[in-house]
Amino acid sequence: QVQLVESGGGLVQAGGSLRLSCAASGRTFSNYGAGWFRQAPEKEREFVASVSWTGAGTQYADSVKGRFTISRDNAKNTVYLQMNSLLAEDTAVYYCAASSRGGWGAGRIFYDYWGQGTQVTVSS
Repeated sequence: QVQLVESGGGLVQAGGSLRLSCAASGRTFSNYGAGWFRQAPEKEREFVASVSWTGAGTQYADSVKGRFTISRDNAKNTVYLQMNSLLAEDTAVYYCAASSRGGWGAGRIFYDYWGQGTQVTVSS
């Protein structure tokens, strides 16, 4: 079992930045693929970014490319999402996810562990 705890959410003005953290505990997290998803009110949960277990591979949703950066520090069992140039449409609950099979695709099906989420609100 892996437990994921997100932090770093909050209220920020449009154009601002936030860094989300996802701390993992339990099994060896360094072998897990990881991703960030988000869910806005009355919308489906959508893919934001993902990272391979080594950190060398990353992918992003088109809507966040060039603004968000995903990274991980396996020594700290933590995955990060640096969010810059935030827009009102980035407002959502952000969820961290991990894949025990090492996958890091854009689909929710790749992930078998999820955090509780952290709220990000961007005011325009």
